[in-house]
Amino acid sequence: MTATEIPTARAIDPDKLMGFVFKAVGEVGATLNTALVVMGDQLGYYRAMADGTPTTPAELAERTGTDEHYTREWLAAQAAGEYVTYDPATGRYTLPAEQAAALTDPASPAYLPGFFQIAHGTTRDAHEVLAAARSGDGRGWHTHNADVHDGCERFFRTMYNAHLIGEWLPALEGVAAKLERGARVADVGCGHGASTVLMAQAFPRSTFVGSDYHAGSIEIARARAAEAGVGDRVTFEVAPATGFPGRDHDLITMFDCLHDLGDPVGAARQVRAALADDGTWLVVEPQAGDRVEDNLNPVGRAYYGFSTLLCTPASLSQDVGLALGTQAGPARIRDVATTAGFTRFRTAAQTPFNNVFEIRP
Repeated sequence: MTATEIPTARAIDPDKLMGFVFKAVGEVGATLNTALVVMGDQLGYYRAMADGTPTTPAELAERTGTDEHYTREWLAAQAAGEYVTYDPATGRYTLPAEQAAALTDPASPAYLPGFFQIAHGTTRDAHEVLAAARSGDGRGWHTHNADVHDGCERFFRTMYNAHLIGEWLPALEGVAAKLERGARVADVGCGHGASTVLMAQAFPRSTFVGSDYHAGSIEIARARAAEAGVGDRVTFEVAPATGFPGRDHDLITMFDCLHDLGDPVGAARQVRAALADDGTWLVVEPQAGDRVEDNLNPVGRAYYGFSTLLCTPASLSQDVGLALGTQAGPARIRDVATTAGFTRFRTAAQTPFNNVFEIRP
């Protein structure tokens, strides 16, 4: 059967059909809500409601310097999606404390605006992926809009703030002690430098070099290091993962980027050559199991979506184009490492969103 042929009619269960239709209605509402959350974040609607005081559309418009027509519709949409509550007797809307923590508190481990922002940016570029899917071409990370880049940092920085210093690094054999004494660290695929700066702040005796192929991200990373007061111990370089600078590193890190690489095995070989004899390679990847059925859950669904629209096209745009996929799973990451000459591989930690791998020569 070709794509233009009409399939043979099959028996339809009308109840199942309508069940699916209403599920699809919910999906459309959720899709539109991604843009509405970004709107609420950027216009300050959530922050204006963060103290839990019930508000009318007119009051929210006045507090945020926006138009009441928009706050009226936005609040109603948020109430329909259970992001805010609505009191029909007073006509007022309230942001519950839990939603306020997730939508307004950057220090919360559940802070979500970056997740919505990267999703919003990713779908805005989906038309380019449609063309690439027909041709087999890729689409580089650098070609995406700023919401993809900024949202990615905001989302993953939440994970790093919550887990990197207190859990992930201590889970690695002897690494935290080395960092305390003073170690050489390379953060490969560092993006805006959130992970690099966080480690530099926690371990003032160590030195760090972050690298990324995207010059725009490196420019931002340098500014972030200067703002954080760690510029004397942190440098950033524009370089691919297969050619990042330095040798004899005690620790090399890759945060949520290995699956994006066109040649992850080549990058792993570069890591092997750049590590000290007793060095450690820390790889943090999206949470995934080894089988498709392991990942058929809400987190896997989101990551498969990003894989289709963002990460797989990024890999295909590069040399080799292995396209591991965002849900590669431990077995495929282990295969990359062992092919490159590493002999020790273990899962050191996990979160609902991440697998943390310790890899050694």
